[in-house]
Amino acid sequence: MNDKERVAKHAANLVQSGMLVGLGTGSTANCFIEELARLRKNEGLQVTVVASSVVSMLKARSLGLPLMAIEQLQQLDLYVDGADEVAPDNALLKGQGSDLVKEKILARSSRQFIVLVDQSKMVERIGEKFAIPIEVMPFAWQLVKLQLEKLGGKGELRQNGNGLAISSYGSLILDMTFPKQLDCGQIDSMLNELSGVVEHGVFYGLVSTVLLAENGGVKEIVTPKSV
Repeated sequence: MNDKERVAKHAANLVQSGMLVGLGTGSTANCFIEELARLRKNEGLQVTVVASSVVSMLKARSLGLPLMAIEQLQQLDLYVDGADEVAPDNALLKGQGSDLVKEKILARSSRQFIVLVDQSKMVERIGEKFAIPIEVMPFAWQLVKLQLEKLGGKGELRQNGNGLAISSYGSLILDMTFPKQLDCGQIDSMLNELSGVVEHGVFYGLVSTVLLAENGGVKEIVTPKSV
């Protein structure tokens, strides 16, 4: 069993019958979906799922998990996903993919948000390894970029092989770095208040528990009460 499978199995064992569970996107989330389907088939776990992307929706459907559309959602019992970076206060960086809007909605709508990672994702501060992805309205990207530069940000529009990268919702993506003196909470507040920003990859104050694959086991890191 590898690290992704180990944390995914640990998370799936926290799911109780009758729960409405949000599914993240990515290789670790796929392991969680597979384990959830196994528990349903072999142990009779009664669960309904809501997917954060078309990819995770197709995965869940192929394994026979009962799906609910996000349009029907009022609140989740549990949301499980991976992350690109995790800081000591359990703040996250996400968004190297292209489904930030649904991921943030599910994270905010859940009673518990559990994140599955290995040691490579642990950092001292958000933005240490990756630029912060910021989805912007296409007509506003230059204005948003100018405002971010005034606040010390540096970056450019994300490219793909054929031109500009587009999110699942038709947004352009600015990949920005910020001065080290700005902490995660300040960056989160700044981006939340900026007109033209659709969503961003800083998940601050949303995580309940990080499940960290470590030394052949799983360590539970509960978010400090002050966050």
